Amino acid sequence: MASTEEWKFPSSLRPNPENLEFDLNKAINSVVKIKSRISTAAFTAEILGTERIGSGVLINDQGLILTVGYLLTEADSIWVTTNFNQSIQAHVVAYDQATGLGLLQTLGPVDIEGSDLAISNLPGPSDRIYFASYGGIEHALQTDIIRIDEFAGYWEYVLDKAIYTSPPHPQWGGAAIFNGRGHVIGIGSLFLQEIYEGQDQQGNLVIPTHLLAPIMQDLLEYGRSLSPARPWLGVYTIESEGKLFVSSLARFGPGEIAGVLKGDQIIGIGEINASGLANFFRTVWSLGSAGVSVPLRILREGNRLDLVINSIDRHEFLIKPQTH
Repeated sequence: MASTEEWKFPSSLRPNPENLEFDLNKAINSVVKIKSRISTAAFTAEILGTERIGSGVLINDQGLILTVGYLLTEADSIWVTTNFNQSIQAHVVAYDQATGLGLLQTLGPVDIEGSDLAISNLPGPSDRIYFASYGGIEHALQTDIIRIDEFAGYWEYVLDKAIYTSPPHPQWGGAAIFNGRGHVIGIGSLFLQEIYEGQDQQGNLVIPTHLLAPIMQDLLEYGRSLSPARPWLGVYTIESEGKLFVSSLARFGPGEIAGVLKGDQIIGIGEINASGLANFFRTVWSLGSAGVSVPLRILREGNRLDLVINSIDRHEFLIKPQTH
């Protein structure tokens, strides 16, 4: 991902303040840079790195920042920098595994105004939106919602209704997506290059902020949702030509302990046939909360095997965040 000194959007791609019904400068300046440091001993260090840089958006005037969860997972040091070069330390308030959203709290006052969340409903596919990372107006992109659709990630993650946008923003991680009223409708999560309806398409995956409404109070009070934790297998699964395959495994995770191997084809959960990545995960979660035994049917070199994975709460695998 390019540094802020190396690139900027041409003016033709940026939002034009004269055509907007909200204060663009206020919105853009509520977006901050997040830099986190993670121990080399952390579970996520190998995959996500030990130094992570992205964006977040201030959502009140008391220093509460909304971002994407992977920026702060297992972080032992977090610094926030505004577009006015004010730097201040922050700590993790919460990370919700189900949505992929995270909250930070600065350890002192921040000299910017927060933005309001649009938490009541999803935007429409024809809505014009504005995608802003840290760095000011030069890093703000006028973009479009191309569809609202299901998303399943190999790390045992499903969004029923994710926001897909295009053209893509190169600094997507934790960036704020504003609607035409200047409200934050989503947080940038991924860059996607996919074939959709027969066409090669580049864009971003955005996590809708309306997912926060039912769990916000839990996150603020307890650091996580109080809903029962989903069973986690530590089995990273991909879908290819309608079939599910194990691409890798979490080291010392439940799947590895149960004997699952890279390259195994997953054909079912108990008597239920595996059909699609999202449905596979939902079937596992339907068996009960974390700790439930998951009967997995696999094919390995043409032979059927029946394995039982003793699931756990994924939070147990992570280094607990530093709190203050």
